[in-house]
Amino acid sequence: MAAPVTASGAPAREKRNRERIRPSWRGWLLRLLLTAASGYVFYLSFAPRPLWWLAPLAFAGFGLALRGRRLWGGLGYGFVFGLAMYLPLLIWLQDFLGADFGPWPWLALSATLAAYLGVGGALCTLVARLPGAPAWMALVIIATETPRTWWPLGGFPWGRVAFSQPEGAFLSLASIGGAPLVGFAVVLSGFGLAALLTRLNRQRHTLIAPAAATLVPVLAGLAAWPTIATAAEGGTLTVATVQGNAPNVGLALLNESATLRTNHLRQSEQLAAEIRAGAQPEPDLVIWPETATDSFGRADPVLNQAVADLGAPTLVGARFRPPGGQAQNVEIVWDPQTGPGARYAKQQLVPFAEFVPARAIAEWVTPFVDDTSDMLPGSAPSVLDVAGTRVATPICYEIAYDYVSRDAVDNGAQLIVLPTNNAWFGKSEMSYQQLAMARLRAVEHSRAVVVSATSGVSAMIAPDGTITASTSEFTAASLVGRVPLRDTTTLSDRLGAWTEYGLVSAALAGVLIGLGYGRRTRRASADDTRATGAE
Repeated sequence: MAAPVTASGAPAREKRNRERIRPSWRGWLLRLLLTAASGYVFYLSFAPRPLWWLAPLAFAGFGLALRGRRLWGGLGYGFVFGLAMYLPLLIWLQDFLGADFGPWPWLALSATLAAYLGVGGALCTLVARLPGAPAWMALVIIATETPRTWWPLGGFPWGRVAFSQPEGAFLSLASIGGAPLVGFAVVLSGFGLAALLTRLNRQRHTLIAPAAATLVPVLAGLAAWPTIATAAEGGTLTVATVQGNAPNVGLALLNESATLRTNHLRQSEQLAAEIRAGAQPEPDLVIWPETATDSFGRADPVLNQAVADLGAPTLVGARFRPPGGQAQNVEIVWDPQTGPGARYAKQQLVPFAEFVPARAIAEWVTPFVDDTSDMLPGSAPSVLDVAGTRVATPICYEIAYDYVSRDAVDNGAQLIVLPTNNAWFGKSEMSYQQLAMARLRAVEHSRAVVVSATSGVSAMIAPDGTITASTSEFTAASLVGRVPLRDTTTLSDRLGAWTEYGLVSAALAGVLIGLGYGRRTRRASADDTRATGAE
């Protein structure tokens, strides 16, 4: 028979309960603050700050916060980590949309992307007790990057771990396994450091595995750097960019097509004058940025004359509107003698800017839906023959997607050109974030990259990711320089998407093993409890 609870015993029991609750509450709050701080530190690792080394430290903090958590706790902490990173990373959406939209698109996109890290945090709790836990946890986090390049609305790869690494120890790994391997190495190093910190008071032999997880990715990246070559293999090309500038008006740029065209014609005239005067070398190829003009599929005497004055084949970024056809975002090969020729049409269109998904629903929250017609996506690889060279021409947003540049290089591209129009996003970090992606692609494919932007930042990037020349934002300027043409096929190119598929498959295997391990652990615990009760 149970002993009765006396009045004098109740206060003592309540005191013990309060003592148990207080440290639990305090621990939860500290973990929450650590998670949020770690997410913000992760944001700080992205361009324009050259703080790539903060990324593994951010995941070390996140790993400490996840230690000992269960599924729902991991989900919550992962979401907070993602939200603390994405909210500041994507603030440029406010520059684009302006005050009329309010913060809701920015908040909704940030929360959607953070949810993927929430799922990653939850799944990390399933693999955290497996041998080699830091590796399994890193696989899980990187695996969540794959579905968010697909969904929702065609995906949004911004903020991938690898894009925080345009320089530093890990970047060289892009030539081996592309963005997925770079991201895995960063996260593994961070989770390894977290495991190492939790074992510092234990015996030395228990430190070997977490120390290896921390250091091996860094050492592997450093060891790979001597294999990163920059020398020309197929000659060199003198390339010029035309940055005509644009008004800093955000979404109102929709009504400034004539201004963009005038500005780029004016800057082309200035560049042609400098070439004639000998102040600039004669280019082999000139690049206009994305949507710098409208093209209607017919003769354009003014643009013909501008290209003829430059005296070199020109890649013209245009909004192509054929008579009776659907508009496309294209790069057109414009010859000084024969005019417009082959063109590449952007494949990966931007939702709510170049096409409107779920238009009937979008009308509730998007006031310009009626004025926005859907563009027609292209289907051919982003590669064009110009100036005697095979040139990859991913357009703007496409640089964030692995397949676009990879398919072009697989089709023989010796140089990557990135035409972009970032004037929409004001003087924000967006242009620098995109530039960091271009630097990663340079190493991934062992190709020079030339960025041509309407309002900056235009840049020339060596095959090792080094920026050799660049412009400022919201200025009219041109860059002229020689770039190497390369034919090397990196291991990353040869492996293609199989690196990503392999990492995702390993992550799924780890989660399944973790689920089985958890069931066995709970069953063994229940058996022990029953055995103790029987005694």
